[in-house]
Amino acid sequence: MLDSIIKETAENPDAVVIWLHGLGADGYDFADIIPELGLPPNAAIRFIFPHAPVMPVSINNGYKMRAWYDIAYVDLERNPDIEGIEKNSRLVAELIDYEIDKGINPERILLIGFSQGGVVALHTATRYGKKLAGAASLSSYFPTAQTMPLNAANAKLPVFFGHGNFDDVVPAALSKKAFDFLKSNGNPVERHTYDMQHSVCMEELKELGRWVNAFFQ
Repeated sequence: MLDSIIKETAENPDAVVIWLHGLGADGYDFADIIPELGLPPNAAIRFIFPHAPVMPVSINNGYKMRAWYDIAYVDLERNPDIEGIEKNSRLVAELIDYEIDKGINPERILLIGFSQGGVVALHTATRYGKKLAGAASLSSYFPTAQTMPLNAANAKLPVFFGHGNFDDVVPAALSKKAFDFLKSNGNPVERHTYDMQHSVCMEELKELGRWVNAFFQ
């Protein structure tokens, strides 16, 4: 199973957030961000920040780094690494399985991902066989939206999208495309944009915290 950093906001958590980092980062990238979400003091949530496997990444001259899948082109929609996404999605699904085995209701499990992590979060959540709470895609996109049917249990999964208007890594148009796809599918979706580049900002984290808390009240 994926090595992870685990932080709990209270004893005996009854909800779980699995938060996936971006390319070249690791689980520590977002591990200290929990206070910025503005969650209520009585929230009992287990946050899991897994480390992606280390692998060579083509766009970085084959240099080995933590990555959820390979990227070969600046144009992210050109020949996406579907096999890699599916492979590491199964590892994330193992984390979900483990939490359910420990007694967490799957409908109290959220996936959040930044950039590459957002791709895997969306892919995993929409294909998982038990109904989950939702998924959040931060500065990300959804290259596998139409590669295989969404699982019936999560076909109408609620999804939060956040993206920077000046993102020069993942163009904002790609998250808009993902948003439009899920909206047309009937998913409860919301999308927020911010005057930032390929990053997160305080305003986004506050809105994300509001969205997370709505599931776990």
